[in-house]
Amino acid sequence: MDKTGLARHTVLARLHRLIGEGKVRVRQINMAKLHFWSELPQPTSPVSSKESNEEIKENIVVTPLKEEHIEKVSNLKKKAPAAPIVDMNAIKEQIEQELKTGDLSKSQAEIKKQRAPLIHVIKEEKHQKEVRADEFIKTGIPGFDELFEHGIPRGNSVIIAGGAGSGKTIFCLQTLFKHASEGEKCLYMSFEESEERLMHHMEDFGWDPHPLIKKGNLLIKRFNPFDITRSVDALLMKAKGELLIDVEPIIFPEGFIPDIIVLDSLTAIASAFTGKEDSYRIYIEQLFRFFEQVKATSLLITETEQVPKMFSSTGVEEFLADGVIVLYAIKRGNIRENAIEVLKMRGEKHQKKIVALQISDAGITVYPEQEVFGGVGE
Repeated sequence: MDKTGLARHTVLARLHRLIGEGKVRVRQINMAKLHFWSELPQPTSPVSSKESNEEIKENIVVTPLKEEHIEKVSNLKKKAPAAPIVDMNAIKEQIEQELKTGDLSKSQAEIKKQRAPLIHVIKEEKHQKEVRADEFIKTGIPGFDELFEHGIPRGNSVIIAGGAGSGKTIFCLQTLFKHASEGEKCLYMSFEESEERLMHHMEDFGWDPHPLIKKGNLLIKRFNPFDITRSVDALLMKAKGELLIDVEPIIFPEGFIPDIIVLDSLTAIASAFTGKEDSYRIYIEQLFRFFEQVKATSLLITETEQVPKMFSSTGVEEFLADGVIVLYAIKRGNIRENAIEVLKMRGEKHQKKIVALQISDAGITVYPEQEVFGGVGE
């Protein structure tokens, strides 16, 4: 191994091949195996278990393997250097200092401590996905697309976060209607509302889903989140704790490969995993990975407070996602005003401001020049 520069398992693999070719023979001596070239003279009699160690040594001729006997692999890839380890002690010290100065509350400190390893991994990760200038989608929502330089990069997974009545479902249905009308395959995965109710919801805004469904461009399907829970539990048991889970059969109807997916909602899925947080995290990681592999643009709805500090059930989802769009219903006196913000969008420049949003009989309209200040984060 020292002469050839090959690892132990590589040498053993080469020996195994030479044995198969008949060039090398093997002899078992107690717990050891002796390898010798076939052309060398073999001992005429088998070794008896009663022979002494000295007699065995006399009957054995050991010929060391030479460099020319083993093929070298010229293009062995060097292992990439390991990612730096997270210094949790330093992070804890920093959090303790911020707690003392009053910069963090206890709950914020706990969240920061939990997120630290994930933030570290994301910072170290090199995203391989390259998006060309023409690989962007428009939502078709008046005013909203003006918040981007180009649009939402195709293939991105985007969280649509907001409180009740903020317009999350309308935002997603309006986007799907536009793209299905243009011939793209669109899937609305509902874990709460029925197909009929969602179709009636679209009709209320003048978006007729029936021709699009008939053409095969739009599919609205209801799923049971507890079916996912049972499937994940079964797969985890089968894999004996391994994290390689195939989620494709769970989420895609057979024969329908969508370009754009709406999942309504991550909150409903998380509630089905109550008390099984580890299983939920495994499922969510695989879900995001799967969406990336199929290159579908996904809009993932999450239910939050009206002015959220976290934008998903566990806080993990917003880090895994490529983008986060937040819809607000801001209370001013006795009324609520709607607003929207692009919090982040990987692979695209966007305006960093909260702007006014209006919901009418025609759907959502965004006013990119009308910034909203008071009431947000108060």
